[in-house]
Amino acid sequence: MSFQRRELLRLLPLAFGSTFILSRSEFDAAGQTATQPTIPPPPPAGKAAKHELTGGVEMEKVTGIGGLFFRAHDPKALAHWYQQNLGVSPVPTKAGESSWEQEAGATAFSPFPETSGYFGDPNKVWMINFRVRDLDKMIAQLRGAGIEVKDPQDYAGIGRFARLHDPEGNPIELWQPAK
Repeated sequence: MSFQRRELLRLLPLAFGSTFILSRSEFDAAGQTATQPTIPPPPPAGKAAKHELTGGVEMEKVTGIGGLFFRAHDPKALAHWYQQNLGVSPVPTKAGESSWEQEAGATAFSPFPETSGYFGDPNKVWMINFRVRDLDKMIAQLRGAGIEVKDPQDYAGIGRFARLHDPEGNPIELWQPAK
């Protein structure tokens, strides 16, 4: 397993509350030092989006990602590509248009070291990971549109992943979560 995948697998439990964590020796072998941050458990269903910090102080927290904004050489063409190939509607520009609605589910939020090769091109500073219901159908749809998609990889307990790039070379990872 490559270091970058190990890095992701280490971070996914933090997002999902799983107990799958690579051992210190696995990280030391990859030249990293393992640290396990303390993450409070999620609030019970129906509770406000708050959690307690040390000293009994409650902190308000965000409830999800409201948007992803990035620069593009041709924003209109790139927005159209995302809509046509991945079903991501652009931001509405007039009344009656609807925005993209994502399904509820786990979201990994993970800054990577600036020297990470996980995104491929070292000039790319972000990568988006989209959850999908059926990775094989999505891959077939993309390949049918002439889009190169790397063969999927399976990671027990986490799910299946595949990689592609948008027309401007931005890395995209597709993820079908394990059931």
